[in-house]
This record gives sequence, structure tokens and C-alpha cells, in this order.
Amino acid sequence: MSRIRIVAVAALGLMLGATVGCGDSRYAPVSGTVRVDGEPYANAAVFFQPEGTKDNSAPGRGSSGVTDANGRYSLKTTDGITGAVIGKNQVKIVTNSADVVGFDPSTGSRDDVPGPAKGKIDPIPPDWRTFGKNTFDVPASGTDKADFDITPVTKKTK
Repeated sequence: MSRIRIVAVAALGLMLGATVGCGDSRYAPVSGTVRVDGEPYANAAVFFQPEGTKDNSAPGRGSSGVTDANGRYSLKTTDGITGAVIGKNQVKIVTNSADVVGFDPSTGSRDDVPGPAKGKIDPIPPDWRTFGKNTFDVPASGTDKADFDITPVTKKTK
């Protein structure tokens, strides 16, 4: 093989390798901390869902992560892309535990379906447990400051 061909093949290989390593340019790395009542909150599932626009109704996949003992999380898509779609994302945060309910077990749910006899009331308010109210703008450079300090649900007194 001639020298020119070897150099051309090597250059092509480097360009392909660099392209594959870049990932999807619609995404940027996102991490942060979840706090409830000022304290790091472990075992919370954090979801980012990109908001569509008139010109782009499907900007990309949503991302998620689970907080560690220090309330820290990092986002990934279900197919392994690190981060979240750049731009405005709706945010949902829920407690990732089977023994937590979204209502006070002693008073029941809004639709009067009986809840578990024992259970901890989820301190995360309902407006955080659904998409719609809370958003975060993911910068093109990514961020490690996607921090959320949530005011907890307080138990209702009879």
C-alpha cells in the first residue's frame, strides 16, 4: 500500500472514531442534587422530558437518574446517552420506594381508594411528582448544578 493511501485510511479512521465518540449533539451532561427541606434526599428518581416546539415536536428522548445517599444524580437516556436534551425540559421527581405513598394513609386518597395500612407519606409534593409545572433549561455546555430544593409535604392534622 502506498504511503498516501495509508495516511488517507488512518485519517479517515481518526475522523470516524472522533465522530462515534461524540454521541448525540442534542444532549449535554446533566447532574445535580435533590434536597428536601434543605437535606440531601436519597433514592429519588429524577426525570427530564424535553419540551417540544412548533418547529420540533420531538426534540429527543427523556432522561433519568436516581439520587445517591448525598442526593446527587446524573442523567442518562434509556439507550445509554449521557445527559439530557439541550433546552427546556420538564422535570419530575419521585421517591423511588415501594413503602412510600403519595397521600396520607390515615385519610386515604382523593378517590377514596384505600392505601397501604402502613407507609411513609412521600415528602415530595404532587406538583413535583408529575410533569408540567417544574422545568430546567439545559445549557449546551451541560451542567453539574441542576439542583432542586423541594419544600416537603406536611402531614395534615385532623
